[in-house]
Amino acid sequence: MNLKAVLNGIDGLKAKGNLDIDVVGVAHDSRKVKEGYMFVAIKGFETDGHKYIKQATQSGAKVIVIEDASSIKKSDISDDITIVVAPNTREALAKIACNFYNNPSSKFNLIGITGTKGKTTTTFMIKSILEKHGQKVGLIGTVANYIGNKSLGESSRTTPESLELQELFAKMVEEKVDTVVMEVSSQSLKLHRVDGCNFKLGVFTNFSEDHISDKEHPDMEDYFNSKLQLFRMCKIGFINSDDYTVARVKKLVKDCDIKTYGIDNSADLLAKDITVTNQSVDFKVKIGTRNERVKTGIPGRFSVYNSLAAISIAGTFGVDAEKIKEALLEVKVPGRSELVPNKKELTIMIDYAHSPESLQNILSAVKNYTRGRVICVFGCGGDRDSGKRPIMGEISGNTADFTIITSDNPRTENPEEIVKQIEVGTKKTKGKYIAIVDRIEAIKYAIDMANKNDIIVLAGKGHETYQEINGEKHPFDEREIIKKLIK
Repeated sequence: MNLKAVLNGIDGLKAKGNLDIDVVGVAHDSRKVKEGYMFVAIKGFETDGHKYIKQATQSGAKVIVIEDASSIKKSDISDDITIVVAPNTREALAKIACNFYNNPSSKFNLIGITGTKGKTTTTFMIKSILEKHGQKVGLIGTVANYIGNKSLGESSRTTPESLELQELFAKMVEEKVDTVVMEVSSQSLKLHRVDGCNFKLGVFTNFSEDHISDKEHPDMEDYFNSKLQLFRMCKIGFINSDDYTVARVKKLVKDCDIKTYGIDNSADLLAKDITVTNQSVDFKVKIGTRNERVKTGIPGRFSVYNSLAAISIAGTFGVDAEKIKEALLEVKVPGRSELVPNKKELTIMIDYAHSPESLQNILSAVKNYTRGRVICVFGCGGDRDSGKRPIMGEISGNTADFTIITSDNPRTENPEEIVKQIEVGTKKTKGKYIAIVDRIEAIKYAIDMANKNDIIVLAGKGHETYQEINGEKHPFDEREIIKKLIK
C-alpha cells in the first residue's frame, strides 16, 4: 500500500523522506520487521520501541514512525529511510492499522462489551444467540478468538493491540463474517487500541474496583472515563440500570442512543421472578410483545444481568424468542462457573473471579444453594492492584465457610508477600482459613477436606492454563490438576 494512503487522516504528522513509496507490512515489534515494512516505535510500560529503531532498519524497515525525534541517531538511519514523527505513536498505529487493512470493521456489525466483569460470558451469549439466528459470528476476548466454532488461538490480552486487532478483523472479513462481538477493556480504550473501530452497538455490564495500579489506571475516575469512551464510538448502547455508576452514562454521553436493562430499577428490559439453582438460573422477561421464561445453565444472579445484555443486543437483530431461549440454555463459557466432573463426585467449580465484587458474587451465589460448606481457594495476581488483596481476603472470610489463600499469577512479586496481604483482610473475620502458597497443594488440601455436600470454588484463574511467574508462563490447567490429584 502506498505510504500516503497508510498515513491518510492522521493529524499532526511531520515527515522527512520519500512519501511516494509502498509499505508491504507494518510492525510495532522490531523482531517482526521484514524488508519493505513500516516500524512504529511505541513507548510501552516495559520497554521503549525507540530503542529498537536500528534493529528495525537492519531488518529492512523503509519507514520509521516515532514520537520522540531526539531518539533518532543519524548512524542508525540511512538516507533512503522515511521518518514520520507523530504526536502519539499509539494513536497513530491504530489509524495506520485501520488504513493498512482497509477499515475492515466497517464491513460487518461490530459489538463492543465493556465492564468490570461479565464481558466474557456476555460475548459468548451474544455469539450463541446470533448463530441461532443464522449469522456467522466472530468473537474476540479473554478466553480466545473465534470465527464460528473455529478457534484462532488463546488470547494474550482481553483486547489485542490495534495492529493485531485490525489484522484479525481483516481475516474475519475474508471469511465473510456477518457480526463480530468483542470484549473491550478499559486499557484498550485508554491506550487507543480500538481507535478507528466502527462500533455499531455497545454494552456496559457493571463497574467496580479493579485494574488500579501503576501500569493500569491511577484511580477509579480514570478507569470509568476510559470505559465511557466506548459509548462515544457507537450508535446504540445498552447499560445496566442497577449499577449506579454505569447509569451515569446516559447523562454523560448525548450522541449515543442509550437503553437500559436491570432487575431492581426501572429499565427498558426488566427481569422478574428469578429462580437460582446449583445448575442454572431462570427468570421472566418481555421479549417482543410476550413475557417469556428464560433459562441459562450458568447459575447466579449475575447471569441474569449477562443474559439481559445479550437479549438487548438480540432485539436489535430481530431474533425471535425461541432462538434466544435455546441459545441461552445451551451456551457454555470456559472458566465461568465451570463445574469439573471428577471420580470422587465432588462439586468443584472453576471461576475467573479475580476482583472483590466478582468474588463476592460467585461465593454468594453458591452459598445460596450449597447444602454443605463453601470452600474457597483463591489468590491475587502480582503487579496488579494491591489494594484489593485484603478486601478479597475479608470477602472470602465472611462469605465462605473455609478459605485457602494461595498464589495466582504472582508475576514479578513474591507470592508469599501477596498471600500475607490477603491474610490481613481474612484475619478481620471470624472465618476459618489456611494459607498455602503452592496452588497445587492448596487445591489438594481442598479436595482432601471436602465431602459430597460441599462445593470447592477455585477462583481467579478460570479459563487460564498457565501460572505466570517472573515473566514466564508455566503450564497450569486446573482441570488437569484436579484429575491428577484425585487419581
